[in-house]
This record gives sequence, C-alpha cells and structure tokens, in this order.
Amino acid sequence: MMLTALGLMSGTSLDGVDVALIETDGRRVNALGPSGYRPYTDAERGLLRQALYEAADLADRAARPGCLREAERVVTSAHAEAVAAFTAQHRMRFDDIDIVGFHGQTVLHRPEKKLTVQIGDALTLARTIHIPVMYDFRAADVEAGGQGAPFVPVYHRALAQSLEWEGPTVVVNIGGVANITYIDGDTLIACDTGPGNALLDDHMFRRMSQRFDTEGRTAALGRVDAAWINRALEMPFFSLPPPKSLDRNDFAGLKLRDMPPEDGAATLTAFTVAAIARVVPLLPNEPKNWIVAGGGARNLTMLRMLRECLAPATVRAADTLGWASDAIEAQAFGFLAARGLKGLPLSYPATTGVPLPMTGGIIARP
Repeated sequence: MMLTALGLMSGTSLDGVDVALIETDGRRVNALGPSGYRPYTDAERGLLRQALYEAADLADRAARPGCLREAERVVTSAHAEAVAAFTAQHRMRFDDIDIVGFHGQTVLHRPEKKLTVQIGDALTLARTIHIPVMYDFRAADVEAGGQGAPFVPVYHRALAQSLEWEGPTVVVNIGGVANITYIDGDTLIACDTGPGNALLDDHMFRRMSQRFDTEGRTAALGRVDAAWINRALEMPFFSLPPPKSLDRNDFAGLKLRDMPPEDGAATLTAFTVAAIARVVPLLPNEPKNWIVAGGGARNLTMLRMLRECLAPATVRAADTLGWASDAIEAQAFGFLAARGLKGLPLSYPATTGVPLPMTGGIIARP
C-alpha cells in the first residue's frame, strides 16, 4: 500500500528545516511531491550553536541541561511552522498525510559511547500538526552497536534504481558532514567521509559574517594550502574502512594558519573534496558515477574540485537528474518513516556497522 509521507530534516549545517512530500510503500518511490524550507533566524541559529557546545558532555540522551531545553522548544516550533506553511501553500489537510518523518536536530553523535542525541519534541509536534510523527530513527541502531549514520542509503538506493547505469554509482551528500552511499547491484555500502560544509560555513561566519560561501565564490578567489590538507588527512578516521560516522564537531580542533579568508575558504573546500576522494580506495570497486546532493551541490567550486579529483569518473549534481538536491534528506526521512511503519530495515551491517539489519523509529500520535 502506498503511503503519503512528509519528511522533515534539520541538518548539521544549522540552516533551517527542509520539508518534502513523497509517495512510497517503503520499498520504491512512486512519486515525489513538492518541497519547502523554513530557515532558522539568526537568533535561532545562535541558540543551536550554543546547544551544540553545551551538549558536548552529555551522558544521558534524555537530559536537557543549559540552553538545550529552550533549543528543543525552538526546534519543535520551527518544524511545526514549516509543516503549517507547507500544507497551507499546497492546500493540503492534515488527513492527506499518513505519516511525518521527524529527524530532529542532532546536537551530539557519539556511537562509540552508544549515544546519539537529536532534540525535538515529537509528541508536541504531532499534537500541533495533527498527524502521526515517527522520530528517533537512529537510537536503535546505535544501541545495537551500529554507527547510527549515515541513514539515507536505503533511500539513495531506491532513487538510483531508475538510473540503470553500468558500474558502481556513489551518491555523496554534502551537508554539515559529508557521507557517501556506494551502490553496485545488490551491494550497498555507506559511511561518513569527513567534513562537509560545517568547517567552511563556520569559517565564512567567523571571518566574513556570511552563513556560507555562495556558489563557492570566495573559495574560487583563494589559494589552497595543500600542506595543511595533507596534515589534516593524517587523522586516523580517514584510513578507517566503512562503515564509519562522525559528529559535526569532530574536526573543530583543526585550525587554519593565519591566511586571507579566501585562502581559508579554498583550503576548507579542498579538504572536504580530498576527504571524499580518500574513501575511493576503501570501496570494493572504483566508482564510475558520482551524484552530488546537499548544500555542497550548489557550491560550484566544490563541484569543480570534485570533478578534478574523481576523474575519470563522471560527477553530476543531483538536480541534473531531476532529483531535488536540497530536498533529498527530507524525502529520505519520509521514506524511512514509511519503512518504519512497515517494519522494514532502516540500516544494514554495511551502512552503519550494525550487527544485523535494523528497523527503528518511534511513533508519536496526536
């Protein structure tokens, strides 16, 4: 039975709430509906940055010390507003939607401690929007010993089924953290590769008071510090085989030397690209095709660097395939909600390292 699912995603880049409608049975995608976006205000974004800082020492995933409780309220309210605006714009009633997939806002991800924390009050959200909400997708995987990330590979596979390309295909999602899904016939492998836009966004905010490097224009004017990148790539994470995952702040200790902001942007953009390329020798076969999604797909300098670094493979932005690059993760959590309702696996040994295929998610009803 096909379900109409609404996916909600607030990523590690802290930019806002993505909303996307999808029609699916949890195995295949029957139709992609419209998508929407509710940006965080500067004040909300500042609060979430503080929440990331205050969550660093959490040991109890239910605890909300310091500003975390207020941050959770803000995240919940922003998601409710995003759903209300979306349904109003598209003249939908709440009973037109079977399930909402609510990822929440990750503030801490420490799978080695069996700990992953996404803030957002699903019960309050469900009661506000009058639609059942599935949430807490990652917890069961982490509790079972998995990495709890990346969680989008099963959706990438569903999208890629229609392409019928020869040879291995990789979907790389460049959000705050970058992750890949390797698809080759029945083989599905996934992992985080390193920083996505997080370090670059933080640099742009700190040095130029900009939220991100629009189209990679700042990086295009700079010079790459290759020696800095080579030293950064010596971190043990980059030589680990998949599956593996990261917290947004795992690279926060990396500091650029004193350099012009353009050089810093160029270096951090090239670092993201180099980290993605480092995963190629760790895969069963060299990919023939790469599909770039997420915020990084809009960064023309990052796309150019990827094409240079991954040649002779073909590198395409997801939008050129008719995929809505900015909406893919939101679509994925609608898809995962449908799978969760049907008890289908959300993660696998080769995607998160979990011992056996795992379902997950909890339902909050209005």
